[in-house]
Amino acid sequence: MIKTKEKTLRLVSLGILSAIIIVLQVITTYFPTKPFPITLALIPIIIGSALFDEKAGAFLGGVFSVVVILMCVIGADVGGAMVWNANPFLCVLVCMTKGIAAGYVSGLVYRLLSKANSVVATFLAGITAPIVNTGIFILGLVLFFKPILAQWAGGSDTLYYILFGLTGVNFLVEVGVNMILSPVIVSILKAIKKSR
Repeated sequence: MIKTKEKTLRLVSLGILSAIIIVLQVITTYFPTKPFPITLALIPIIIGSALFDEKAGAFLGGVFSVVVILMCVIGADVGGAMVWNANPFLCVLVCMTKGIAAGYVSGLVYRLLSKANSVVATFLAGITAPIVNTGIFILGLVLFFKPILAQWAGGSDTLYYILFGLTGVNFLVEVGVNMILSPVIVSILKAIKKSR
């Protein structure tokens, strides 16, 4: 009976977190910051990986990745559409890898550190997710989409563009938001879970 209840809770929670990821990613795609949208969808991914495990984080990262790909395909994400049009297979590979890895690795970080201190573990998982997501995205661009990266750089030094244009403020905002919100939300949800 208890295992069935836990499975149901996990299923329902992952469904709710998936819906939140979809809404956040669509909203940030249609109301982007420059040069790229801020990825607020990492917050529910971190929450799911902290509440359950890294497999849940990987699943939620996969949901995020599918939404990113759809935004590329329909052209809502203009930069993503350029990558999609250049090579759909590699676009899917990079998008799926970065989302799933961000969820899995942040969940792994949380699990390994949570026994010592769950707040610090959530804080570090919140930093890990955007680093992995952005790092794999940039690596994918450098390895597979150099001409597009050079086009985005507009004649400026590509490395300078990657550090200050492509990642820059957006990345710092993502890290900051994740560091602040994820530990607070996870603490609240764990307190609610214990009270039941």
